[in-house]
Amino acid sequence: MPSCLGPIAYPSPSLLRLARTAAISSLMEDGFPYSKRLRGHTSCVNALAFSSGGGRWLASGGDDPYILLWDLHQGETGLNVPSVRLRGHRANIFSVAFSATSQYLYSGATDNTILRFDLGRLSSSPNPRKPEMSIDRHLGSIRDLSCHPEQDEVSLSASGDGRIILHDYRAGSSLSAAQGTLQEQAEFSGVRYHPTMPHIFATSNVLGEICLRDTRMAFGPLSQRKQNGIVHRYVTTIVKSTSLHLYVPEVSSIAFDSTGTKLAATFLNYRPTIYALSDPYPVATCNGSRLPDGSRVPEGERTYSNSCTMKHGSFGGPAMDTDPYYCAGSDDFRTYMWKIPETSLLQTERQVISLDDWISGVHPDTVGFATSMSEPRRVPVELSVPLCRLGGHASIVNTALMHPTLPILATAGIERTVVLHSPTPSCPITTPIYSETSHSHTSSSATPVANPSSRHADGFARTPTAVRALPPATDAARTRAIRAMVSGTVTAADDADSSEDLDDDEESSTLALFDEILRQEGNGDVFTLRRAAHLFAPDSDSEPEADDDSDDNIGATAR
Repeated sequence: MPSCLGPIAYPSPSLLRLARTAAISSLMEDGFPYSKRLRGHTSCVNALAFSSGGGRWLASGGDDPYILLWDLHQGETGLNVPSVRLRGHRANIFSVAFSATSQYLYSGATDNTILRFDLGRLSSSPNPRKPEMSIDRHLGSIRDLSCHPEQDEVSLSASGDGRIILHDYRAGSSLSAAQGTLQEQAEFSGVRYHPTMPHIFATSNVLGEICLRDTRMAFGPLSQRKQNGIVHRYVTTIVKSTSLHLYVPEVSSIAFDSTGTKLAATFLNYRPTIYALSDPYPVATCNGSRLPDGSRVPEGERTYSNSCTMKHGSFGGPAMDTDPYYCAGSDDFRTYMWKIPETSLLQTERQVISLDDWISGVHPDTVGFATSMSEPRRVPVELSVPLCRLGGHASIVNTALMHPTLPILATAGIERTVVLHSPTPSCPITTPIYSETSHSHTSSSATPVANPSSRHADGFARTPTAVRALPPATDAARTRAIRAMVSGTVTAADDADSSEDLDDDEESSTLALFDEILRQEGNGDVFTLRRAAHLFAPDSDSEPEADDDSDDNIGATAR
């Protein structure tokens, strides 16, 4: 017999991962030119979340103020109508989050309350379901929620009352309300659990401060607390060679990638900024000064900006080992996606400019990061060529969220619809291209990777590349915006079909209102609005301290 006969040789897992990454990268090379609108809300949609694990469910929350659940595994029905409607809030919803196993869905709103819905107990009734728990421990609007990566009963909340609260509803928990509360003077804008080190979490506030904290130092009896739990600070103060002061942009939101090695900050009146976990200085900033083909944006055309609303970006890399992409919504009615190089490469390419060179005037338009006016400036790598710019919206895009396992991007904002973006005209759901199970006879449950020819939901249409132009200021436009502001444009729906009956004039009034806000506040300049001395005094003239600039040290602290 031929000597080559024997056990079948299967590709190694590492080769399969490389093939999978190459296939997905190729699929996403042309961006996400197809989209589908999800209709069900009656006003602005502020918050999006995919369920844990495979991301079967998409939750959306808005000003109406309902939470809608969309089932991505139910084909056309799952995308044309919401599968579940949840109610209970009395004001605008700004955050939704699934627990570790998606047993619960948490939501937070400007009514200062957090609601918890038990998804295992939801019936098929068409009537909106109510929460199983209402949590009223905050005195201000809920700005952000983050669920423990392993425990369904544990979550964190950030509020405008200056509190981060640790909620632990596990049986036998002895944590009192006071022990579970971290109080500071500034309003918090974001909180995120680290995805792989459950004791570590990140926070941001309206003063522009971003910190890594340890739950064991931040919560519990006062005798156990230390430095408000802070184990690492990120530098957010910026300066130009022509400035006489440091400036600090307000942080709208923060986001980890799935590995926890990168942290992104969405700044008001500044660019999305990327940090390596243990590096106090940013490694990259993202902007839209160039088109995806590398050419400059035409003169007079609007591009990425964030001046008027609270925005939430996200990392992604569907079914990849890392998250090489970052996406964010913009005031120019587009969504932007950038491919982020390896952090080690970005750290190597980051510039360090001495103070003498800085003040020589050679770098007049360069923005550097520093903790004092006397130290060298760190200039992160500028990522000015986005992978793609996505349309599909008629006004500001506030939230951009990548699916955890599929090449799908969900976006939402001022309009009452959610937009799903896809690289193909069919929405990929379950069939894998390359996964560990594709060439294996075992029963391994590796995460499937999307295939454009797989079973799909309702077909997607090609998204127009042009977006609506911002109308010029006129007396009529100003009058309409004032009328919308005075009368209010948000109407809570009482039945599942009411959104179909709303007159388009209502949404037109909302768009007119935000058009006027953009004309007055758009393209704000952080160097005229956010002088650091007006906000807080620097702790010292030295560089920020960290226990050790290594991920291993932070991990040791967490463990």
